[in-house]
Amino acid sequence: MQEALDFNQGSIIEPIYLTTSQAYRDSDEMEAALGYRIPTWCYSRIANPTMYYLEGVLALLDGYGSEVETSCIATSSGMAAIQSAVDPFLVADPKNPGARMNFVATTQVYGGTYQQFSMRKDLERQVEWRKVVHSTDLSEWESLIDENTRFLYGEMPSNPGLAFFDLAEVADLAHKYGIPLIIDATVATPALLRPIEHGADIVIQSVTKSLATSGFGISGAVISRMNIVSKIDNPAMKADFASYLKLLPNRDNGPNISPMSAALAINDIRTLRMRMDHMSRSTMKVAQFLAQHKHVERVEYLGLENHPLHQLASRYMYLVDAEYDEQYGKSVNRYGHLMSFLVKGDAKQTRDVFDAFTRIWRATDLGRIKSVATIPAISTHSQQGEEGRKLAGIPSNLIRLCVGVEHPDDIIHDLDQALAVLDGKKIKVTAPEYSAGGASSARLRK
Repeated sequence: MQEALDFNQGSIIEPIYLTTSQAYRDSDEMEAALGYRIPTWCYSRIANPTMYYLEGVLALLDGYGSEVETSCIATSSGMAAIQSAVDPFLVADPKNPGARMNFVATTQVYGGTYQQFSMRKDLERQVEWRKVVHSTDLSEWESLIDENTRFLYGEMPSNPGLAFFDLAEVADLAHKYGIPLIIDATVATPALLRPIEHGADIVIQSVTKSLATSGFGISGAVISRMNIVSKIDNPAMKADFASYLKLLPNRDNGPNISPMSAALAINDIRTLRMRMDHMSRSTMKVAQFLAQHKHVERVEYLGLENHPLHQLASRYMYLVDAEYDEQYGKSVNRYGHLMSFLVKGDAKQTRDVFDAFTRIWRATDLGRIKSVATIPAISTHSQQGEEGRKLAGIPSNLIRLCVGVEHPDDIIHDLDQALAVLDGKKIKVTAPEYSAGGASSARLRK
């Protein structure tokens, strides 16, 4: 703490360095800095003192408990983090320049990830995406790997279907073939799951979501262990992947985070553990309510004991340091704030239920303080088409719900009254009316 006090001139909150560039004392210092021979942040497209605060925090959080050294690079979005993490592996092999490279990844991923992999990589760059449909089947993963496979990739728990697999087994499989395992752990956050602890080489965080829960900024991060496994002949990349990204590829491509977004994220991260605990407990209560509702076909939530992946998820997802907590005093499973449920009806009836929400916000966001819902088939996963949604297990009657910090009974009441439209009880929400002071209210008519 004393070091931070000295560096920040006593400020209890990390300062925001709203500046484009670093000045140097003379030409010798400038030359040494821009040649990376001395510590420098140089230019805010590359780095910035405020960005370092966030990166240091995230490296420590995702590396916690793993007993390995980690580093981090913060990016302008979660999608920029994914691109930053995978592109260094998708380079031509000078020993086999004509070979078509490939990567192996699950189909149960966020819609934006699906588009990046299927369109930007597979279609446009001819880098083959070999799709794992049944991610719990290790033999399916292995059957897709060959000498041109560059990495394995998974999202767990997945958005929105809550797919999950045996992380340690898949990590061992990747390393058996000399390639890295990349895991998007956005939904869980380091408060509930730290993939590096279980053998993953690289972790993706869409910091925009649960980490930066207030929703004031867009940001992402790539966290990596030192000395990752890879067939690529690039010693600097393998030795410190995240730092390599910051100083070289991302210096040239420019997808890194802004100082303001970094500062906003740092502030929200301070409450991460308590939020994920509270939101997980609330989501469990909501999931249990929906599981017995007459208008709900199925609930996807890993915390439900009858969920087919519950036992597997329970081996990996737990509230960090609960055993040292006065409240718990033992290891406690927590399964996050994201869940999905299938309405017992068609696409039109699903939209009727969705449109009847009065407290739950209709948006494509997640991880917010406010509860937010969307219909993935018409929003986050609409671009991938019917066949792509079928592979990802996203039917038209599925609603994704992210439970916020409100009292769970309020969310349950809103869900109950919305599902009541299927009984013929019509509730109509008119357009918001705005007062002179800027406040708005929605009138309900039954």
